[in-house]
Amino acid sequence: METWEQLQHQYKQLHNEAVRLAGTTKQLSQRAATYYHLYENSGRNHIFPLIAAHGALWARGYFAFGMKLGELLSWQYGFSPKRRRQQLDALEDFAESFREVNRRVCVETYITYHFVQRHGEHPLADQLVRPELLTSLRKLCTAKQRGTELDDLTKRSIFETHFLDEQATVVGPRIEKAVQQFLWPMMRSLALMPAVRFAYFPRGKWLQFWKFDRREERIARGLSAFDMAAGVGWKQVERTLDRYQVLPATFFANSLDHFANLRNEILAAA
Repeated sequence: METWEQLQHQYKQLHNEAVRLAGTTKQLSQRAATYYHLYENSGRNHIFPLIAAHGALWARGYFAFGMKLGELLSWQYGFSPKRRRQQLDALEDFAESFREVNRRVCVETYITYHFVQRHGEHPLADQLVRPELLTSLRKLCTAKQRGTELDDLTKRSIFETHFLDEQATVVGPRIEKAVQQFLWPMMRSLALMPAVRFAYFPRGKWLQFWKFDRREERIARGLSAFDMAAGVGWKQVERTLDRYQVLPATFFANSLDHFANLRNEILAAA
């Protein structure tokens, strides 16, 4: 059995690997492929990364729209070019903070999943993965070992535990900080009211946010995203990743080979 020092070392190695695979904030194709790998590797039981892939790809268009809107609304500062430039730079920083949240979520999701797969039964595992999350991820390990697909109720329970964990440890603190630092009231209000429509949502359905910085609202909408996914079926959720027109054809031809080649290329370069 590994010593505590060995366990820490392997956790750090996974962290380094995850950082490289998650890519930069704007490398969405790479990050979505990494998210999908986690879903696929779990025997299609780990739903959180599948929905997170949709979130990352959807946000690309939302941020592009937000920057165009910001360009238009920035003319309220037309009398002061310097002030206008400052506000547009602040908007870009605000958007980058949100992109960074998604990147960090990918890193943490990759680490916790693979760490528990390899060391989840170690008596000190709960020193590196929070106990509730560890218990949920162990269920994924058991299902993978048995080659079984979990029922949707169990998948939802694991999704909710993972979602609550990342909201508390990664998303919440960073979003709150970004909102506090963004001092353009009109754009801040608009940015916190996205109407989210992932590609797999049924026709006429979307998730309307009114205060995205409110944790309880993010949790409620996240669980609704899961419920809609379960309603349309997991195959449909997988297939509709092509609608964002970001992932390459090689991904849809063979996602396993695509990620294996991507991983080898990235880690070899590192």
